[in-house]
Amino acid sequence: MSDGLSEKQRDILRFLEQFIAEHDYPPSIRDIQQGCGISSTSVVDYNLKRLEEKGLIRRDREVSRAIELLNGQGERRRRTVQVPLLGPIAAGIPIPTHPDSVAPLDIIELTDEQVRGKANLYALRVQGTSMIDALINDGDIVVLEPRQTADPGEVVAAWIVDRGETTLKKYYPEGRKVRLQPMNATMAPIMEDASNVQVQGRLVATIRSF
Repeated sequence: MSDGLSEKQRDILRFLEQFIAEHDYPPSIRDIQQGCGISSTSVVDYNLKRLEEKGLIRRDREVSRAIELLNGQGERRRRTVQVPLLGPIAAGIPIPTHPDSVAPLDIIELTDEQVRGKANLYALRVQGTSMIDALINDGDIVVLEPRQTADPGEVVAAWIVDRGETTLKKYYPEGRKVRLQPMNATMAPIMEDASNVQVQGRLVATIRSF
């Protein structure tokens, strides 16, 4: 193998990645034995030692399940989350973009720290400058958590029903109305009947375009 790993070691490494991603904690030696179809725990231990020598894992033999994935240089590997990039969203005049009806244009990988441990996220590319005072610029990517409700002042993707359009704004419910507030002093808010506005997602992270 070009990376110097045996097929068994590659199988173990893949199993570790999948198990930790699914359970958020590492497997036991017996989990690895069963998951990889290995004949004995001693064979598992031997191959874990080889992976440790190559800087791909770190083990604490005094603690059960203490296996940590590394990047090959002894540094802890950051866990990543795949997020579908669905298309554009306007931070200005609303444009048609309904996440439920859009196929992904691309997949972006973000660290667990960036998405704050949240799951089932989606991303949209910003068009317009109405959120520049919130440091969301034209061309940036916003990562959103699917939600149908939001607290006053949260940045949301809001679906304006009768226009068939989505916009990125701060959300302020005001009685029977909703104020969708741009973060740009030169722009006026969008006022809509509350029944005409559906929150689609709340902002989790912004990925700068530069």
